[in-house]
Amino acid sequence: MTYTTPMFNLKAVVEETGITAHTLRAWERRYGLPRPARSEAGHRLYSQRDIDVLKWLIARQQEGLSIGRAAELWQALEAEGREPLQAMPLLPPAAMPAGGKLAELRQAWVSACLAFDEARAEQVVTGAFALYGPEMACLEVLQRGLAQIGEAWYAGQASVQQEHFATALAMRRLDGSVLATPPPTRAGRILVACPPEEEHAFSLLLAAFLLRRRGWDVLYLGANVPIARLETAIAARRPQLVLSAAQQLPTAATLLEMARFLYGEQIPLAFGGWIFNRLPALPARIPGHFLGQTIPQGVQAAEQLMLAPRPLPQAGGQEVAFEHESSQERRRALAHYRERQPRIEAELWQNLATMGMAEKDLTMANDALARHISAALILCEMSFLDTCLDWAQGLLHNHGLPLDVLSNYLRAYHRAAQAHLDERATPIVNWLATQLSQEK
Repeated sequence: MTYTTPMFNLKAVVEETGITAHTLRAWERRYGLPRPARSEAGHRLYSQRDIDVLKWLIARQQEGLSIGRAAELWQALEAEGREPLQAMPLLPPAAMPAGGKLAELRQAWVSACLAFDEARAEQVVTGAFALYGPEMACLEVLQRGLAQIGEAWYAGQASVQQEHFATALAMRRLDGSVLATPPPTRAGRILVACPPEEEHAFSLLLAAFLLRRRGWDVLYLGANVPIARLETAIAARRPQLVLSAAQQLPTAATLLEMARFLYGEQIPLAFGGWIFNRLPALPARIPGHFLGQTIPQGVQAAEQLMLAPRPLPQAGGQEVAFEHESSQERRRALAHYRERQPRIEAELWQNLATMGMAEKDLTMANDALARHISAALILCEMSFLDTCLDWAQGLLHNHGLPLDVLSNYLRAYHRAAQAHLDERATPIVNWLATQLSQEK
C-alpha cells in the first residue's frame, strides 16, 4: 500500500476528518476536491493523500478562508506546479512550541530557517496562521523573523544563504496568502511597486496583503519595476494611489525618479522603507506622502489617503525635491563624475596590492560607492552617505574584517578623485576628504 492507494471508505474518512458525508460529496461536486477513486461496486475509496487534502482544506478554513477560496488556493498552487501539501504543510499538534506564543513561534521559525529545515518552518507558520490569523502571523512571525535573521547576518551570526532561504520561504507563504484574499469590496485602486533596482520586496508585498485583507483593490507589480513598466500599468489600470518603498540610498534615488513621473501623471505617491527610517531628513526629498516607520502605520496611512485624498505636494515642503533637481551644481557634478568614473576605477585597480583588497572585493566596493555617490548627488545631500558608511564599517567589524581595508580604499579613492575630477565634482572630493580627516 502507498500514500495514494485508495483504501478508506466514506465512513472512515468521516470519522478521521469530522466532515459529514453530505459535505464531502458537496466539496467533490463543487470544487473537485478531494478526488476519490471508485470500487467495483461504485463506492468512493479514499487514499491517505485524499484525507490529507481534506485536512489541508480544513486548516485553510481555520485561517479564515471560505471553502471556495481554499479550493481556489489549492488549484492555483497546483497550476504553478507546486504540491500544496508541501507548500503549506499541515502542522502536527506535537510540533507546536509549548504554549504557542507568538515570540516562541517566531523563534521556532527563525531556528528552522537557520537550519535550512523547510518542512519545520512551514509547520510553524501554519500553526501561527491557525492560532493567530494570517495578519498577525505575517507581521509577528514572518516580518519580525526576517528582521531578526537580517540582524543576525549583519552581526556575523548568519550567512547570506540563510537569509535568502528564509526570505524565499516567507515570500512564498505571503504569495499564497495574497492569492487567497477575497475580491475587493471598496472603491478605488492602489498600485504597489518597488522602485527601479529595489529587490527587497517583502515589506511591500506584506502591505499589499494587509490592504487586500481590508477590502482594497490592490495591484502588486513586485520588485525592481522600471518606469516604463510602471507607466504601462498606470495607463491600463489608472490607480488612485501608488505605494512604494526603498531600503537603500541608491533606490531612494530611483524612488525619486518614480515620484517625478507620478507627479507628472497627477497620481499621489506614498512611500516608506528602511533608509527613510535611518535618515530622518530623507523623506522631505521625495515629493509624496511618507507612510511612517512601520508597516501597520503605512497601511493605516494609505487607507487614510484613499478615504480622504490629500493634494499633491505644492511649492515648498516636500516639493523641495524638485527645487534640488534644478540645482545646476549637483547636475554638473553628477554628469562629470559619471564621465570620469572609469578613470578613477582604473587607477584603483593599478593600486590594488597597496590597498590589501581581493579583486572581487574591489569590484563590489567600486560598484557600491559609485551607486551611493550618484544617489547622494541626485538627492542633493552628500551627508546622506555618512550613515551608509557607518553601516559598512559596522558590517566589517561584525564579520571580523580589518577596518583599515575600508580606510585604505577611501584614501585611494580620494587620491584618484583628486587626480581625475575637476572643480565640478567638489562635493564628492570634499566628502571624501571629510571622511579621511575624521580618522585622524
